[in-house]
Amino acid sequence: MGEKKKFIRDSVYGDISLNKFEQKVLDMPQFQRLRRIKQLGLINLIYPGANHTRFEHSIGTMNLGSKLANELELSEDEIELVRISALLHDVGHGPFSHVSEGVLSFPHEELTKYVISKTSMRDYLEEKFDIKEINKIISGEGKLGPIVSGELDVDRMDYLLRDSYNTGVAYGVIDYERIISNLKLTNNLVLDIKGVQAAEGALVSRYFMYPSVYQHHTTRIANSMFRRGLKKLINSNEIDENDMYKYDDMDMVSICRNSENPFVRDMITRLDNRDLFKRVKVIRLENFKNPEKLYKTSQETLRKAEEEIAYDFDMDKDYLTINIAEYPRFDEMKTQVSVDGKLYPLTKISNIVGALSKARFNIPDISVYVPKEDKAKFEKLKLENYLDLPEINKDKFHGIHYDQIKLF
Repeated sequence: MGEKKKFIRDSVYGDISLNKFEQKVLDMPQFQRLRRIKQLGLINLIYPGANHTRFEHSIGTMNLGSKLANELELSEDEIELVRISALLHDVGHGPFSHVSEGVLSFPHEELTKYVISKTSMRDYLEEKFDIKEINKIISGEGKLGPIVSGELDVDRMDYLLRDSYNTGVAYGVIDYERIISNLKLTNNLVLDIKGVQAAEGALVSRYFMYPSVYQHHTTRIANSMFRRGLKKLINSNEIDENDMYKYDDMDMVSICRNSENPFVRDMITRLDNRDLFKRVKVIRLENFKNPEKLYKTSQETLRKAEEEIAYDFDMDKDYLTINIAEYPRFDEMKTQVSVDGKLYPLTKISNIVGALSKARFNIPDISVYVPKEDKAKFEKLKLENYLDLPEINKDKFHGIHYDQIKLF
């Protein structure tokens, strides 16, 4: 008789099987912590259903990794290695996922490698796997790395499907089965020409999920408030950023509520009550000739501008935030497509993908946030007096001053 498997009922894929080894990993405290780490951080303040966690995302990523590994006809040992790597790929995520990561001086993958390599989890994993091989895959390295962390990987496929399902935003629905069935493994994952439309659909989905979910303006406000408080905790040594893998969402909320710093306590109280900051200035990046220039602005430059604005408008500098939205980076555009035995970049095959590359700056903006009680002070704020902004595209807007352009 074969090994008895356990099945977990998943909201996206239905039944997902786990072998005994995987079940034991699942029940370890390091992995169970992920039940208490929200996948989308504070986005449930905007989409109340977005309470799914890194726990189910990790299981879903393992499921898709297994499907792809089987489709690629890997050996049984390789399939098991892909499964365990996909299962553990987010085990080091800090509280509220990417929200806390935005404050740390290193990416969450470094904490993931630490949890796998340096905690009690290591001894059990080493009974069956090479820890270095797991960490290589999580980093996207080696033959199997692109499956879990690459240009068209199972991590992205799962979070698009899962985030769409739980937020109720339909943009994230993708044909993952079509993508998986048309991927081949050479030195990297290569997409067959028959899978191009499904890949285009995934890219379009990500493009629309950015303004609707990941970079929704209220999401950015909540994230900036939490990060400002978390930074205070780290700078005052109330917490150590190297210990973030130990905390869950509830731990961090409790630490903030009991902080010695009144600003930190105020931020968490505002978030608890959804008393969020408001936008007082919004400039869309598409209005600039060279929007990439803004992304070269250092955090020190932004903080200096915040201090100067706060001083001029007579308010506490901690309560004013300048935020530049992220834009979709579309690593999938680098995917190689196989056409009659020759390889071409996806951007050369698909007009849609090329258009998305040009349109990625239509989404983000630079915004200024303050408490709603201070909003009226900033009617005459001119951001160009404090930051070196790129040149306006005058041909497009016929000399309209950018304070008047697409404010929303």
